[in-house]
Amino acid sequence: MRTLRQINAVCEKIIQSDMPNRVKTHKLTKLMTEMEKKFQIPLTRNEHWERENEAILALYRKLWRCRDL
Repeated sequence: MRTLRQINAVCEKIIQSDMPNRVKTHKLTKLMTEMEKKFQIPLTRNEHWERENEAILALYRKLWRCRDL
């Protein structure tokens, strides 16, 4: 599995690519799933987890916002 930095690099590459938006959305969604597994992102809001994992949450939210460009 990739590191947070690697996931961010892949995200940027996808966002800046000329592939169709539906393909970008699919790839970003797959990255989100990878993050959920690797970093054990809770399904429901967990303030303690969020405080302890601010960088992970910030990247996850970035992926979420960038879907359906």
